Amino acid sequence: MLTAMVAEGSMQCLSLAYVADKVPPSRRAAAFGVFSGVCLAGFVAGTVAARLLTVQSTFQVAAVAAVAAAVYMRAFVKETDGGASLLRAAAAAGDEENSSSHPLCVPSRSSSSNEDVAPPTLPPLRKALSLSDMADLLTTSSTFSREALVIFFYSLGETGLQTAILYFLKAQFHYSKNQYANLLLVIGIAGSLSQVPYLGASFVIISILVNPCGMVQGCLTGISSTANVISPIVFTPLTAWFLSETAPFNFRGFSLACAGFAMFIALTVSINMRPAELQPDSK
Repeated sequence: MLTAMVAEGSMQCLSLAYVADKVPPSRRAAAFGVFSGVCLAGFVAGTVAARLLTVQSTFQVAAVAAVAAAVYMRAFVKETDGGASLLRAAAAAGDEENSSSHPLCVPSRSSSSNEDVAPPTLPPLRKALSLSDMADLLTTSSTFSREALVIFFYSLGETGLQTAILYFLKAQFHYSKNQYANLLLVIGIAGSLSQVPYLGASFVIISILVNPCGMVQGCLTGISSTANVISPIVFTPLTAWFLSETAPFNFRGFSLACAGFAMFIALTVSINMRPAELQPDSK
């Protein structure tokens, strides 16, 4: 559990940023689709293993797989350069679109100068993002604040559904480990099929939802993690309360309805979002 608290959110966050640095924008939507599909395929494989193994063996196999992933990354995955190599390659090939639309860094160009500008690199992060920095991000951009609301309520509802439905099925229908695995297999297989590269490439506009953007991405990941922590604390006792004899009214699935309503709030906010114009002089 401690390992997951430290690594789970950052693993997804850094992996997406790495893919963005290594793949040109024209192919990035398909790359994100493949990446998501592979992640869900791993989820399916892990669920199948948990279905067949004993509880003790499941933890041992999971630990070995995590160590193998760390060793593989250290041995074979090269350090990214912040997308500078992509920009140089695009500029050399005369690809103006790919060389000017990298989301992680924007070159400073003078409108009155025709001189070549060296590929930009991200400045080093001198300190961790503070609460005041996060507050500034939330108050200076309506688009970002709405995105934060979407992330919070979506994560709150998604984690709430996961925790509440597992508790509900155990308390109401006495689900076993194997029955849980079968249910998760259905979810994982459906998710894997929905993330094939051609589907991802067909809906390029969706890729804007997962474009890594440095400090902002870390802030949104923190908001999502906060919602993931709050959700079980709220929805697990709520589920237990409405399954008990002391429930204020007869609605055993009330916690599931609340989790669904949180995701509905995220949907409503996202529908009303509009892209904001970038200010050249803004930090």
